[in-house]
Amino acid sequence: MNNYKTRLLGEVETILLATDGTEYSEGAVQEAIFFGQACNAKLVVLHVVKIFPETAASMHSQVTERSKKIDPELERIKKMAENEGIDCQIVITGSDQADKTIVDEAAKHKADLIIMGLHKKKGLSKFFIGSMTSKVIGHGFPKVLVVPKDYIISGESVLLATDGSEFSQLAARNTISMAKKCAPLKKITILSVARDESQLDWANENVNYASELYNQADVGKELDAVALVGRPEDMIVEQAKKKNADMIIMGGYGRSGLSEMLMGHVSRKVIATSQRPVLVIGK
Repeated sequence: MNNYKTRLLGEVETILLATDGTEYSEGAVQEAIFFGQACNAKLVVLHVVKIFPETAASMHSQVTERSKKIDPELERIKKMAENEGIDCQIVITGSDQADKTIVDEAAKHKADLIIMGLHKKKGLSKFFIGSMTSKVIGHGFPKVLVVPKDYIISGESVLLATDGSEFSQLAARNTISMAKKCAPLKKITILSVARDESQLDWANENVNYASELYNQADVGKELDAVALVGRPEDMIVEQAKKKNADMIIMGGYGRSGLSEMLMGHVSRKVIATSQRPVLVIGK
């Protein structure tokens, strides 16, 4: 059983930004600054130095050497955060299992949200997201935001994709919490996708349930509820673009008892193909 905190998005106090120092992390950096401002949260900037088991004896020297190269980039991020009034801490550590270290550091610093970039591949392999991203999500951390490298957020609209599951209900509650606390957010789109016409009533039930949660919360912001038929992974990405959503929020899935839980088929493909950030909500 993981002992992670389960604050809602509007109650986030600490954010962990995992960066590799490359251009692929730049979108994640911008999102971390945005969330730090919106939630008045502390930011922990983490860089994990990859250590191979056969060179573990020289870990300290490897971390020191890498620190000399990465320090300017990490200090740039820290300065960006502090210029926006965000308390920021830099952490550099070595590990032969970076994904686990990211999650361990998030727990150590009592982070409510992990933000990280994504290395996308071309061709058929684009449907298999980077192993680091997949593994971090698979460890079961409650909230992981995956951000494409070129994305710039405005923070005015989000799309909640729901299939009525426990995880989708958690995602709905987190979306409502963010809407209450985040002033720039103006519109929420709730979407459920049926694979064929026979499931359309089910999709409408999912949308109605999430909409009722929203109405009961009396958020007071624009709501657009949609039930459609098609391939869920394609329709979610398509609708996020059509509705000009800044972020896709959806539930995550895993297989209990495994150290590396597997994300659901739909979540995996949405992350792989979306040009927008995807926030995966777990337990």
